[in-house]
Amino acid sequence: RSPEKFMPLLKDAGIKVIHKCTSVRHSLKAEKIGCDAASVDGFECGGHPGEDDIPNMILLPRAAEELSIPFVASGGIGNGQQLVAALALGAEGINMGTRFMATKEAPIHQNVKEALVNASELDTELIMRPLRNTERVLKNASVEKILEKEKSLGDKIQIQDIFGEVAGVYPKIMKEGTVDAGAWSCGMVAGLIHDIPSCKELVERIVSDAEEIINNQLNSVKTT
Repeated sequence: RSPEKFMPLLKDAGIKVIHKCTSVRHSLKAEKIGCDAASVDGFECGGHPGEDDIPNMILLPRAAEELSIPFVASGGIGNGQQLVAALALGAEGINMGTRFMATKEAPIHQNVKEALVNASELDTELIMRPLRNTERVLKNASVEKILEKEKSLGDKIQIQDIFGEVAGVYPKIMKEGTVDAGAWSCGMVAGLIHDIPSCKELVERIVSDAEEIINNQLNSVKTT
């Protein structure tokens, strides 16, 4: 949702505003209403990727062409290679959601973290597309029920038809660890999650790997 009505209050309080945007047009609107930066989310992201289905290899350089405010890359990001790529595509940095879920400090059940480690990039689904409220989630039994309802009901589906799988399910999943209790957001980056480090270990690894790529791999392709 647009933060426009809150912008005067936030600005008066000296608060910097970074707005999530899944398209260039939304990013430009964020700039127009006074946001200090944008988090530009590609189609790979967990949660709500918008309805345009534009991946970061296209979305990020398009944002760089159009925006005057800085932006960070978000969606499908979890390692040093992707940090370097994001910087090359015009972003000022990266934002990670799913990857930080699989860290020691993340306040969620161990079962959820292990589900992310065990998942691949092929283990997400898009749900609620007929409702134009598309969400990328990890495949599970509840998600299969949603997909079956969407297929059988088609354009007639209503949010009430899937309440049992999407409404109020997070406590059972995130706190109790019943990972099949409902649909929960997960990005395609699950395929790049192989461990559960501390946040410090993760960030330091990403930065170190990015520096190695920039200083060694990319340095070797310099032309005279």
